[in-house]
Amino acid sequence: MLRRLLAIALGVYAFGTAPCFAQGTWQAEADRLVPLLKWHSGAVVAEIGAGKGQLTLAASQRVGPSGRVYTTELDPQKFAHLQDLATQNKNIIAIKAAEAGTNLPPACCDSIFMRLVYHHLTKPDAIDASLFRSLKPGGRLAIIDENPRKGTSIPEGVPKNRIGHGVPQEILIHELTAAGFRVLVIENNWPSRDEYHDIYCVVFRKPKR
Repeated sequence: MLRRLLAIALGVYAFGTAPCFAQGTWQAEADRLVPLLKWHSGAVVAEIGAGKGQLTLAASQRVGPSGRVYTTELDPQKFAHLQDLATQNKNIIAIKAAEAGTNLPPACCDSIFMRLVYHHLTKPDAIDASLFRSLKPGGRLAIIDENPRKGTSIPEGVPKNRIGHGVPQEILIHELTAAGFRVLVIENNWPSRDEYHDIYCVVFRKPKR
């Protein structure tokens, strides 16, 4: 009981309110990423467009003190929050994202992931190339996104082939395979919450050669 109260208190301290993360939903989603991305103690992971960093923190717990988690964000306020998170957790490194690049070091990561971010990219081809450079040979990339919903508008500045709010799975696969990635796993039953629906996860691999 004491441990549960402490965990909730830490969640409130880190995020300001009692978010879904404190209730374990983010942890459960991270548990699904562990086997898909081969997270283990000492692994180097990156989250692109991390928002408030709930999944970043969950990943940092999975890779342990000997691992590292790069966390990126374009929005200044959210990035400031990630910087605070990095100050509190020695294995987290916050990096300011760019519109056309990850700003991650070359070949730094065993795996990279993003959740409900890809459909907001205004320069997906440039980001895809940057993701490819940032992964080690054989590294894995997980894109969690949603198929566009009928009657929704395309986010400002993104390619018009998105059709609506989201990105069709076949377009996502086409763009990333064109960048050099190979499809490993497709999961169409990914958990959904908030206003999102029809969530999927596609795991890609950077070839070793």
